[in-house]
Amino acid sequence: MEHKKTILAVYNDPDEALSGAQHLVDKGVKIREIYAPFPIHGIDKVLSLPPTRISTVAFFYGMLGTSLALLMIWYMNIQDWPMDIGGKPSFSLSQNLPAFIPITFELTVLISAHLMNFTFLFTSRLFPGLKNMNPDPRSTDDKFVMEIVLDDNHTPAGDIRNLLGETRAVEVNDHHLLYKD
Repeated sequence: MEHKKTILAVYNDPDEALSGAQHLVDKGVKIREIYAPFPIHGIDKVLSLPPTRISTVAFFYGMLGTSLALLMIWYMNIQDWPMDIGGKPSFSLSQNLPAFIPITFELTVLISAHLMNFTFLFTSRLFPGLKNMNPDPRSTDDKFVMEIVLDDNHTPAGDIRNLLGETRAVEVNDHHLLYKD
């Protein structure tokens, strides 16, 4: 862990934060993060973030959920405790599959949703007992905070502050943050 000197710019509006970020990126300033109370449409392109693989992961989690649901249904109804209910044959899953579609769907959603939740918490490094790493708590309420780490940029701090003055930033603050890179 190391302390890094950062500049925090606070904005009142998501469009101002987006245009301010675009202005800084056009001038060659690297922005580490933008903290916001809700997603800002288009910010990923401005910050040149790589595309997410969440849809691929969700598909595989769904396939795993479907497989586990069918395995559970087969084991309970065919292998472990076969019962003749209403004349339905209990010796193969394929003959009973139409009756098991609703529970298969529900278990697919349940399992994939739980795995997606754990994946999000793991990739975001949000573990129980972890200290809050948000540099300005107002960004969870109504402010948009742009974080610029001076070590990541070749532009001097004074020039970055001048560029931030050209945007509609409400505040520009120096800050020291503790990073785990």
